Amino acid sequence: MVETGTIGAQSASAAKGAPASPRPSAQVARAGGWLADWIAKSELPKIAGSLKRTMRVRTTLEPEVQRVAEQVVREAIDRDGNKLGFTQAALVAMRPDGSVIAMVGGRDYNESQFNRAADAKRQAGSTFKVFVYYAALLNGYSPETIIDASPVTIGKWTPENYGGQQYGRMPLSDAFGHSVNTAAVRLAVTVGLDKVTAAARELGLVAPLKEVPSMALGSNEVTLLDMTGAFASVRAGRPRLEPWGIAALSADGGALRTLGAPEQPTNDLQQRDALTRLLHDVVDRGTGRAASLGTGVAGKTGTSQDYRDAWFIGFNEDLIVGVWVGNDDQSPMRGVTGGSLPAQMWKRFVGAAPPLMHSRTEPQAAAPANAEPSAAAPAPSNDPSCNIAACAARYSSFRSSDCTYQPLSGGSRRICDNAAGVRSNRQRAAEGLTGTSPETEPARKREDRSRMDGRREGPSQPSMALGEPVPDREMEVPRQRFEGHRRLLGRDAVRFHDE
Repeated sequence: MVETGTIGAQSASAAKGAPASPRPSAQVARAGGWLADWIAKSELPKIAGSLKRTMRVRTTLEPEVQRVAEQVVREAIDRDGNKLGFTQAALVAMRPDGSVIAMVGGRDYNESQFNRAADAKRQAGSTFKVFVYYAALLNGYSPETIIDASPVTIGKWTPENYGGQQYGRMPLSDAFGHSVNTAAVRLAVTVGLDKVTAAARELGLVAPLKEVPSMALGSNEVTLLDMTGAFASVRAGRPRLEPWGIAALSADGGALRTLGAPEQPTNDLQQRDALTRLLHDVVDRGTGRAASLGTGVAGKTGTSQDYRDAWFIGFNEDLIVGVWVGNDDQSPMRGVTGGSLPAQMWKRFVGAAPPLMHSRTEPQAAAPANAEPSAAAPAPSNDPSCNIAACAARYSSFRSSDCTYQPLSGGSRRICDNAAGVRSNRQRAAEGLTGTSPETEPARKREDRSRMDGRREGPSQPSMALGEPVPDREMEVPRQRFEGHRRLLGRDAVRFHDE
């Protein structure tokens, strides 16, 4: 600049002595991070289709809340990690509509980009019991039902309760609140393992589930994000509430267009009040007391075999939050249960986050300032009814700047007509529909009605698949149900602790 005469030598010398330093806005998060990685890997492909174009995304992340989440995770590891034998933790927080506002996938993103919130598959421990008890509620049980919690052996497997305690008959609400393993196993086998799977699907869990008796204690592997989404379904009272992170999207330099929340099923979640009551009991007088903020907190603790995983997932009026603690190499921790450190971390985060949450201000759809109509292309659209998610899902040639696509038959570009029954990827995932278009019809005929994210479609009314019979509330677990599962278990004993 001195050579071109833009500035003088004295100004150049002064500038070198006081270099500029970045001063980012408090409302702007760094570009990289666990939530950004999750969106790029999992969310954006479902909505935008082809990623060969330049895309601009506004996420649902709230930077101040994210910083609190990162601080809670980092401080817990630094303070207790060496003493309790764990090196990693994860946290995900979402609003009641499923929008993810904070995601922490480990202690330090710069040290490890692996996302333990969205990608790590770990045994769920007793957090999975929410599906067992939901299946029971759907099949005639109530919180007051007296169930059998006595010791049980299935083949070579004898599930144990935390601390080796033994129980007899007890109310269903007490068995859930105190996370009694023998009660959960007996209940799952009595109701039917297939019905437990159906209940999990109705709450939105998509992980593969092996239907063996130990599934009642969380032997299947799941992600923290999926489990937290299932609890969000309970909080919302709607089945299959899908976590989401894209608030607005633009492509090819166009203006941001608001997407909003995914379409959700309109039917109410059956037995939602009874299930929520059970979850409140866990925090009020059960294994989750360390997460209590006074009133209004509901959740579930979980601890997997040999203390390899510890979970607490819960919600209040403002937030649904999941916390996981463990080691990447699956090595055991030193007695960490879901009702101890994870519940404390949950309480610390939820106690600090709500005052930092902001009201939503969404960008308005607008055409680029320099766009000009031409004979070859329709004029750019200011119409907010242009559904960028639906059109991008329907047409691979879709262009958001003018809401048009290129027909395969050639000719000029055409306006994407949303009024013609277009369904977005989000809508298809939520409603179980498979739409077709002139571009996609031949390919659709070759497909086997799979969901847009690759998952097989489930029944449109999952609760109807859970069966009609009402069990005898005093009925003993039939021996033949247990005998039928003998060959499914190959280990002498599997121990799932809880608090």
